[in-house]
Amino acid sequence: MKHVECVKMGREHAGDVMRVLNYYVQNSFAAYADEVLPITFFEKLLEVTEGYPAFVIKSDDTVVGFCFLKAYNSFPTFKSTAEISYFIDEKYVGKGLGKIVLDKVIDAAREQGVTTILASVSSKNPHSLSFHRKHGFSECGRFREIGRKFGEAFDVVYFSKQI
Repeated sequence: MKHVECVKMGREHAGDVMRVLNYYVQNSFAAYADEVLPITFFEKLLEVTEGYPAFVIKSDDTVVGFCFLKAYNSFPTFKSTAEISYFIDEKYVGKGLGKIVLDKVIDAAREQGVTTILASVSSKNPHSLSFHRKHGFSECGRFREIGRKFGEAFDVVYFSKQI
């Protein structure tokens, strides 16, 4: 990896974003979907991220991941709280990209008045649990055995970070 940059996510990134996301749909508990998502699902991502920071991560002009914020709740009383999601191409995990994009999203979030970031993580995703703890997120809630994927029940763990 020579050069890494975060670029505003747009329709031209649909195929790459869905490739990365669908890897996790098929191979892990990181993505909650249990079947491959169609390319048209990308429109839903653009819709829920409208007005919030949403980036693809590029390394040497190749999309190797994406990250975005979305509204935690649509009522104006929660406008300073957003929920984060990010997925890194499996070949690039552990190379510091998560921290790079987290810092970028936090900077963009602060500029628009977001003060709290939430993350929803599967209890069967130890890398993400560790990542969030390492980067200043605190566990703030756990819904026990509310998800089922690959024949296994899992908890949804919520983390929060004041920025």
